[in-house]
Amino acid sequence: MDGLRQRFERLLEQRNLATEALGALEAKTGVDRRYLAAGAASLLSLYLLFGFGASLLCNVIGFVYPAYASIKAIESPSKDDDTTWLVYWVVYGLFGLAEFFSDLLLSWFPFYYAGKCAFLLFCMVPGPWNGAHMLYHRAIRPLFLKHHEAVDSIVREFSGRALDVAAGITRDVPSLSPPPREAVP
Repeated sequence: MDGLRQRFERLLEQRNLATEALGALEAKTGVDRRYLAAGAASLLSLYLLFGFGASLLCNVIGFVYPAYASIKAIESPSKDDDTTWLVYWVVYGLFGLAEFFSDLLLSWFPFYYAGKCAFLLFCMVPGPWNGAHMLYHRAIRPLFLKHHEAVDSIVREFSGRALDVAAGITRDVPSLSPPPREAVP
């Protein structure tokens, strides 16, 4: 438990938007930032468990910070942070696809949105415990390497057909230019 507390305190010492906001609140209220962060996390958890709009809040948590971090990664000269967030978006997209097909069943489970939010936070944790990185390297990448040639073939075939259909449609559509004017005698 001490290791978790130490990691939590190291996280609160980093400079980012959240810790700066906690620092400002700490200065105004006189309450230690550890208690403020723990209180915010507790309120967030309770809202995800019992609040109206937990789905929206969960999706905002899973999208807003990763989108911001992705933009910062694109603008940085390092490639490592780009890869980190690309891996997150691959996992996020596959999770969203799986959720689309199972949402009617899963949303009826108690604490679903708290679990979903915990999963998304697990996927964006920095460092060696990054869930997106673990899922990608243990499940998604091996599956991709096994089947990517077949998928590439299917994509080439469908894109060729789509181009043929688009060319056929543009050939068959009458011109939208006005008809030529007849000469007046």
